[in-house]
Amino acid sequence: MHQSFKYPIAMRIKVLYFGQLQEIAGGRNETAEIPAGSTLNDLMSALYQKFPGIKDYEASLAIAVNQEFARMDHALGEGDEVALLPPVSGGNIQMDRSAPSPRAAITVDVISQASVMNSIKRPEDGAVAVFDGIVRNQTRGRQTLYLEYDTYLEMALKQMEQLAEEAIKNYKVRDVRIIHRIGKLQIGETSIFIAVASAHRAAAMDACRWLIDTIKKTVPIWKKEFFADGAVWADGEAFPDELKAGKSTPAAEKASK
Repeated sequence: MHQSFKYPIAMRIKVLYFGQLQEIAGGRNETAEIPAGSTLNDLMSALYQKFPGIKDYEASLAIAVNQEFARMDHALGEGDEVALLPPVSGGNIQMDRSAPSPRAAITVDVISQASVMNSIKRPEDGAVAVFDGIVRNQTRGRQTLYLEYDTYLEMALKQMEQLAEEAIKNYKVRDVRIIHRIGKLQIGETSIFIAVASAHRAAAMDACRWLIDTIKKTVPIWKKEFFADGAVWADGEAFPDELKAGKSTPAAEKASK
């Protein structure tokens, strides 16, 4: 006698909205029920119908499945977490504890630059290059009252750790610290602090510049600017083409030729 099986006809997917997308969707997250065997493209087609405003971001949107960037032909599974990431603008400190020696942190507290410097400096270092990102009082002539930063915490921490490791490997520096603050920040406060320690100043400075430029383009952190005459989500820097969800996977592109 053959055993009968009940095949699933639908699966549940957790969808996360960030930046300006959460205002369009009317919330930070929801659970979507889609047919089993659906791809990311199928899910997005349904979401575009439900929230037409999100489709306006289609060309610049990056999408992560379970905290990894994904293409539209990615096959989804029951319980997957799908995050919609518009262009990024870059309590206790939270670190990626899975890393052997955490180099990245995201905090809601004021960043202690002295503590960061004390944690990274060693006798063998000839230089520590620093980037201190500060909240300014205006943007394109509009008076800024304060900023609010939002993030996809788990993915942001993972990416910041990976970037720190890449900087150490590619620029031959000794160590890196990346601290980003989220929540409400006042004028003059530090939003991001990067420190790179190295035996030689040139390597430290090059790595520091590469880190801030890359973080502003790829790490899922968003900035909302509050002005005297209103509030808007900051126009972020576009994700690199290879990270945008609309691109095909290398295998798919090869097959189409």
